[in-house]
Amino acid sequence: MSAITVVVFDLDGTLIDSAPDLRTALNSLLATEERRALTLDEVISIVGDGARVLVERALALTGGNPGQEEDAARLTRQFLDLYESRCSLETRAYPGVEETLDHLAGAGLSFGICTNKPEQVTRNILSDLGLNDRFSTIVGGDSLNGIRKPDPRPLLATLATLGAPPESAVMVGDSRNDITAARAAGMRVIYHAGGYGRFDPDLPEPDAAIADFPALPDAIRALS
Repeated sequence: MSAITVVVFDLDGTLIDSAPDLRTALNSLLATEERRALTLDEVISIVGDGARVLVERALALTGGNPGQEEDAARLTRQFLDLYESRCSLETRAYPGVEETLDHLAGAGLSFGICTNKPEQVTRNILSDLGLNDRFSTIVGGDSLNGIRKPDPRPLLATLATLGAPPESAVMVGDSRNDITAARAAGMRVIYHAGGYGRFDPDLPEPDAAIADFPALPDAIRALS
């Protein structure tokens, strides 16, 4: 088995806890539509498939989708405007993220991010958190003309930019999208059980699971 030289991370629920800012933006949007506010747990349950799906799920939870393509597109744009203006006011990196990245970088590993969140929003958040320079490449949900995980192509594009074959890389994520995409890309995958995802026992098993970030170096070492 090839040694791991590259780690590709998901973002929301893996590196960062972004649910509070997502909730604020979603609830501001819902208020304009005279709908009820979502709880934090409800927001966490619908994160992970990009902004359009997030808005559609929020609408479904609060009375149903508008039913018109142009309405869904309009509401998605409105949500992104609301979210981009405050995307990192309450968002925080999970405990141990910076120290763990320092440890892994000291061991010679390179990092990328592959997320279904829009690329520029991702970069803005990472910059606000002081993490942007730690990642050699970032592929967002809009980086490949809307192709997103669980399609493996965003992961393969991330690896191509890093110059790494799939067998030398591991995906770290908290959702079924991450596990499915990594498997299809031929990568090993570590499941972050402390994130937002709801693990589905019918999915292919990850190669390892961690409860928090400080456990990641040992998990990677065990897979190398």
